[in-house]
Order: sequence, then C-alpha cells, then structure tokens
Amino acid sequence: MTVITAIVAGNGAAAAQGFPARPIRIIVGFVPGGAADLSARMVAQALTERIGQPVLVENRSGAAGLIANELVAKSPPDGYTLLAVNSSLSSIPALYPKSGFDAARDLAAVALVCITQNALVVHPSVPVKTVRDVISVAKANPGKLNFSSSGTGSSTHLAGELFKNMAGVDFTHIPYKGQALAISAAVAGEIDLTFNSIGPLMPFVKAGRLRMVATTGSRRSALLPDVPTIAEAGVPGYAAGSWYGFAAPAKTPPDIVALLGNAIVGLLNVPEFLDQVRNGLGADPAGMTAQEMTRFMAADAEKWTRIITRLRIKGD
Repeated sequence: MTVITAIVAGNGAAAAQGFPARPIRIIVGFVPGGAADLSARMVAQALTERIGQPVLVENRSGAAGLIANELVAKSPPDGYTLLAVNSSLSSIPALYPKSGFDAARDLAAVALVCITQNALVVHPSVPVKTVRDVISVAKANPGKLNFSSSGTGSSTHLAGELFKNMAGVDFTHIPYKGQALAISAAVAGEIDLTFNSIGPLMPFVKAGRLRMVATTGSRRSALLPDVPTIAEAGVPGYAAGSWYGFAAPAKTPPDIVALLGNAIVGLLNVPEFLDQVRNGLGADPAGMTAQEMTRFMAADAEKWTRIITRLRIKGD
C-alpha cells in the first residue's frame, strides 16, 4: 500500500480512493537547470520513492512561466497534472494583464516547499566588492553595467529592477531563457552582474568565477551568514526573493489536493530531502499546504503588482 493510498484508506476520502493509479506529471515553466527545475525534480524523485507511481517532470518554458501555467489550468482536474509554481506567478497579473490567466481562479494551491533569497554577484573583472561599490560604479557609468535574468518578469529580473529603483542607478537588463543560461552568461563575462538563486551560484563563487557581493533577503542567509544583505549594505528596506511550490488545476477535488499537499510537505521530514533544500537550493523550508499557501500567494502577487506597476515594467 502506497503512502497516499494508506492515508486515503484512513480518511475514507471518496475522490481519492486508489490515488494515484498511474504516473503523475509535473509541468515546469522554465528550461532545465534553474532552481525552479531543480526543486521540481527533487520533489519528483522523492515522491516517486514514496507513492508507488512515477512522478515525471516536463519542461514547457516561455513568457515567465505563463505557457506552463495555462497548460496546467486547462488540464483535467484529477491530480495527475501538477504545476511547479514559483514567484514568477506573482508577476503575471501586472506583466500580462491581457493573458486571461488568473492564478486565483485557474489553479488550486497544493504545497509550498521552500522560500529562498537571491544573491547579487559580479564577474571578477568588475571592479566592485560591496553594494556601495556597485552603486558608485553604476552612477559614474549610467546604463553601462548590465545584468542577466532568467527572463522578463522572473524573480531575478524583478530583484534587479527593484535594486535600480531603490538605489537610484541604471543597469541594462539582458534576459535569458532560463536561470542556468543567465548564470552562465555571468560566469563567461558576457554580463557584469546578476541577481540569482544562491544554490546554483555557489559552485561558481567557490571556484572564484563569480564574486559574491550581497544577498537579497530581509535577513542574512543561513547558508551565508557572513554575507551582508543588500538592505544592510547600502539600500535600506530592500528585499526580494523566490519561492517554490506546486499547484493543480482549479477544480481538482479537495481531498486529492490535501493528500498531495501532505505528501509533498511531508518530504521536509526526510533528512536527505531537507539537506537538498537547504544546501542544494540554498533555501529555507516552508512546508505550507493549500490554505496557507493560497494566502501567501495572494499577498505576494499584491506586493509585486504594486512594484511592477510603479516601475512600469512590461512583459515580453
């Protein structure tokens, strides 16, 4: 008897009896190699080992995740198609107001796994070591410094735009098709700096191929306790980051949503999985199931809608 089937048997939930009876697929709205993809694959592997059915990951990239979001929203609401959601979902209402997609209407929150902050890093050829250095060089050379992101509207893009606005500087934004490519561009020296997820950046920082400047959270990262936040290093009040979780089509039966949510959040009790979250992604475990995640997503969307509207950022 699988973990999920055992829970169903104990609860007597009608819609979820015998679930899952076939493979589950997770749709990721970004190319392989970034934190959104890595987190989905971590969960897929761990769930496969626990529920007795394969959990498969499928990448459908484009439009800050909108392509994948719409695909899942239109999928049968039976629990067999999940969306790997992240903070890019919060930017869609403001970036793509004519898309017709509404996360609150079209998706059902299942589980929020973790929350992570990004880090500001520069290529070693850029003559800066601190946030104040970055601001000084940028003000002396308006528009000449450039920064990469994993796409327009991504958390990596919005972190840079928020920095520009609050620090009073001008960078040139260069979007890439995914986080891995955005980081690779920084490592290669094609761009000057990037605001990106801590976990994927760390191998390059340790190898001396990127220089760590600061982190983007409201408090210091547990993974990098000696690295200052942007807020304490020169831009008071600055805070930006990412989160990673899962959603299902809106009309998925609540008992299936609950079972999937409990199974995913339960992975945080597995030491090996928790180590991947903390040290692989550089993230903090969140462990929110449906109701709490729904409230969290609504508040985050409201925050970034205000910021995007104020900064007049447009989708591709």
